[in-house]
Amino acid sequence: MFAGDQNGLQGDPRLKAISEAIRVVPHFPKPGIMFQDITTLLLDHKAFKDTVDIFVDRYRDMGISVVAGVEARGFMFGPSIALAIGAKFVPLRKPRKLPGEVISESYVLEYGKDCLEMHVGAVQPGERALVIDDLVATGGTLSAAIRLLERAGAHVVECACVVGLREVKGQHGLNGKPLYILVEPRQQINCSAPSGIKLIVTCNKFH
Repeated sequence: MFAGDQNGLQGDPRLKAISEAIRVVPHFPKPGIMFQDITTLLLDHKAFKDTVDIFVDRYRDMGISVVAGVEARGFMFGPSIALAIGAKFVPLRKPRKLPGEVISESYVLEYGKDCLEMHVGAVQPGERALVIDDLVATGGTLSAAIRLLERAGAHVVECACVVGLREVKGQHGLNGKPLYILVEPRQQINCSAPSGIKLIVTCNKFH
């Protein structure tokens, strides 16, 4: 579900400002990729605040007690959302980053495999959880996050991303969990994208 598709947010100028605050970098990190750079969103105080506020307004009354952020850019939005809705923040990290006992969940990328880890005991059975990341393309990372939380006994209410493709949910279903996205990726920088550039909203690996 896109925020702009909701009755309350249709035509909301905040969504346009959020989209425009995200810099598009062509041919990064390799030729043919249109990189969606959220660091410029973080530099824009109003757009950054609006991003967090929209998520907070959606999740404030859903009884969520866990906000799980996916490394690393989910860490930029998750703690603020958690504080505002009265939930705890749980980091889902890459291998060998957490010092205590962990449970792990592997997932497949286009060019290999990766893994998310979470501290044992960070989530209690029956807790209602939200998974947050900055962007989603294929849904593989979010699906792994859902599986990890469910193995700990949590109920994943929804996944939320700032940027995402409309076809993600239809293709992957995210283990049947709903997906809430603020804006679609931009494909141009004040002009049409050069021929040969494809849209991949990721960094070095597919999400």
